[in-house]
Amino acid sequence: MHFPVRAITLDLDDTLWPFAPIGARVERVLDAWLHEHCPRTAQRFPIEAMRELRGQVFAERPDLAHDLSQLRRLSLVRAMELSGDDPLHADAAFEIFYAERNRVEFYDDALPALARLAARVPLGALSNGNADLARVGIAAHFVFQLGAREHGAAKPAASIFHAACARFAHAPVDVLHVGDDIEMDVVGAYRAGLRSCWINRESMRWPHETLRPDLEFTSLAELADWLDAAQSPEPIAA
Repeated sequence: MHFPVRAITLDLDDTLWPFAPIGARVERVLDAWLHEHCPRTAQRFPIEAMRELRGQVFAERPDLAHDLSQLRRLSLVRAMELSGDDPLHADAAFEIFYAERNRVEFYDDALPALARLAARVPLGALSNGNADLARVGIAAHFVFQLGAREHGAAKPAASIFHAACARFAHAPVDVLHVGDDIEMDVVGAYRAGLRSCWINRESMRWPHETLRPDLEFTSLAELADWLDAAQSPEPIAA
């Protein structure tokens, strides 16, 4: 299937890099920092307990569901207050977390494919997560980054997709959204009127009968191949 693509919005976590290793490493590094600087917090809230507390804070603040950074800060403040450590340490603890959160290991195909895509059409990063393109080192490939925190609502809300299209100054039908999450990325983009591409690295089964992604690939490299073919000029007949 070929159709015009004038711009691409791209999910980040689990599309350009796997998030699970980051999440596990962040917990270990933050726990080590707390043992050194906030030992009472570290003792009362080891990794599992800190995870449970964070879940409680997230549940208490559905109004901040789009702002993972603020929820993380509030969780650290709560843990320190309950443990008797100075909550002013929360900002430094968050910075330790955030530095590790932005230390990613890309899928093997991601960086070469990203360069190929950016050479074809403008790219925008569209994510519910809190990765920072500059810290990750790939900001040069994107014309903008729009996160749920900045927008005020998370995918699959149509408004965040429409805000991204407005930044491109293109109609939704001319923008292709690319991501790994069935509901957040594919269904969200479909309902917002964008084209959708499902990056299905795990060969998952598509669960919906009434809608499907416009494109489905197992890697970004396959998407780059498709875009090269779709935008190549038609051969002139002899």
